[in-house]
Amino acid sequence: MSIQSMTGFGRAENHNENYQATVEIKSVNNRYKDFRFKMPSLFNFMEMDLKKILLNEFKRGSFEIFIGFKALEEKSKLASLDLEKVNAFVELFNNKVDSDKASLQLSPVDFLRDEFLIERDFASDPELIDIVQQSFRNAVNEFKESRSIEGEKLVAVIKDYKTKYENYVAVVHEQKDQVKEALEEKLKQRFSEYSKELKIDEPRYLQEVIYYLEKLDISEELDRISVHLSKLDSLVNGGGEVGRQLDFLIQELNRETNTIGSKSNNQNVSESVVQMKVCLEKIREQTLNLE
Repeated sequence: MSIQSMTGFGRAENHNENYQATVEIKSVNNRYKDFRFKMPSLFNFMEMDLKKILLNEFKRGSFEIFIGFKALEEKSKLASLDLEKVNAFVELFNNKVDSDKASLQLSPVDFLRDEFLIERDFASDPELIDIVQQSFRNAVNEFKESRSIEGEKLVAVIKDYKTKYENYVAVVHEQKDQVKEALEEKLKQRFSEYSKELKIDEPRYLQEVIYYLEKLDISEELDRISVHLSKLDSLVNGGGEVGRQLDFLIQELNRETNTIGSKSNNQNVSESVVQMKVCLEKIREQTLNLE
């Protein structure tokens, strides 16, 4: 199953001898599922069934569905002309002209307006319902393909920034032992400088040094980052509904990255942490649009 973006668009238009139906579906990101139908009221009875199709196909997003139709004019106008309405209007028109002694003219085209046509119960016409349903299915297929293509693009961007993030993590790894050794050496020099004058208890001092070094050690944070990145890989390569899980992982990676930044006063590590946070923000922006 591919990863889908919550942004997509699908359109389908079908016709038979009597009708032409058009369906458009578009969506944007949303934490849940939201549907808005824009269609003639005669199709209201179909809304629940159409919504069920969308519910089965898509997990998240804000959906807007437009459904329209028209009766094909070449046959319908003259065949649907209501002669009783026409005759009643002509009689009323003639009486009005005679009473007002006005000189007015009528054109046959005037009677092709909707008010002179036979009222039709479109909702009970199986031909119209069938062509609308066919258009809806076709639009859903195109819409699904659109979201899948957009999802692939987002995943590609996520993978690119993940690689950049990993490169900065590698820099932190390289600096980790050097930072610890440099700090340990610095503390020992301080002990040599002040031990004679202040009569510092060496065992106690070394104990504090060890505690201090352990407190500033970033090994655990780097290990957890490695675990989170492996999980991120499995999600983006596995497909399906991953947006919420990726969002949680980015929060965890941000937490570990910030902790590393707060523990280290090494310039290279600090600069890498800044870039790591930039990469995570870029990844987060993409995950907001994933289903």
